[in-house]
Amino acid sequence: MKKQTMTRDYIATARTLSEALPYLQRFNDAIVVVKFGGNAMGDDDAMASFARDIVLLRQVGVNPVVVHGGGPMINEMLAKLGITSTFVNGKRVTDAATVEVVEMVLSGRVNKRIVQAINGQGGKAVGLSGKDAGLITCDPADPELGFVGDPTEVNPDVLRNLFAAKMIPVVAPLGAGRNGETYNINGDTAAGAIAAALTADRLLLLTDVAGVKDASGQVVTALSAAEVEAMTASGVIAGGMIPKTETALDAVRNGVRACTIVDGRVPNAVLLELFTDHGAGSMIRA
Repeated sequence: MKKQTMTRDYIATARTLSEALPYLQRFNDAIVVVKFGGNAMGDDDAMASFARDIVLLRQVGVNPVVVHGGGPMINEMLAKLGITSTFVNGKRVTDAATVEVVEMVLSGRVNKRIVQAINGQGGKAVGLSGKDAGLITCDPADPELGFVGDPTEVNPDVLRNLFAAKMIPVVAPLGAGRNGETYNINGDTAAGAIAAALTADRLLLLTDVAGVKDASGQVVTALSAAEVEAMTASGVIAGGMIPKTETALDAVRNGVRACTIVDGRVPNAVLLELFTDHGAGSMIRA
């Protein structure tokens, strides 16, 4: 019985690989921007699984870009250093002391951990932030919030050069101001801006929920921009899902072929979304 079970497993694996062929062909030389964050960043096994998926993408001809967050790690470091945060309308004010910690955590601890994980799976990852090579220029998102920025210009040349060298860019969501200031950028926002500048084939926003749900609580696997707007106006899309769908809408309206809000808790979610019929979240198209 054990031998029969193993044989069935091998056959199922072979069938899955065969069925993935059209998708492998479809995404050959495509650009896929992946926003990585949430629970997976704090779990070594999940980190290794994610890194393996990203290396596989590069191996089969996809050009992946990883943009990461790091909110929990920033909070942890601020607490250790005794830096107290203030909030305006529920958003953290990022003063000069806080932005130094943000840069240290994002560009140092978090970015290099992801780079190391990808390289540990046989990839060639390079860590950088939006400040490097003029990648992201920012204006203040709200003067009351201090050094929180909105991307106004994205220069993707450095990323294209890394693609040509078969490297995997891993980007910390920081940007430079007009006068050289450092700005913290929301990770989803940074990923969307980078995807638009690259005219990416796909933007994947990995999150801790199953996707966009309708009024009955069921995940909607495919949405148009108009449907997203209607669901937001009616209150069906609410809370933390609103900024994610807004990022998706901005991306697809600015040249990204599609954006999928992906359940990052699902093992191999990136591969399921790109290379299977089933997918792993809610896809939004213009």
